[in-house]
Amino acid sequence: MLLQEKRTGKLVEVIDFESLINPMRSEITIRLQAGEEKQDPEAKQKTNFVFPSGEDLPRCWLDGDYKNH
Repeated sequence: MLLQEKRTGKLVEVIDFESLINPMRSEITIRLQAGEEKQDPEAKQKTNFVFPSGEDLPRCWLDGDYKNH
């Protein structure tokens, strides 16, 4: 799955989809989509990303306590 970094607009590939949808995990493992060679995976905060359309990630993916708000 591809996401877009909010600050730079660069596309990244999500390596661990389970961490993306798990609201108890604040970080995801991504790989920057730059150049022809695969980049090294790195952990980043989920809140730094949006869908490529610009839409925010669902609250239920970010906040484990989302039902109580």
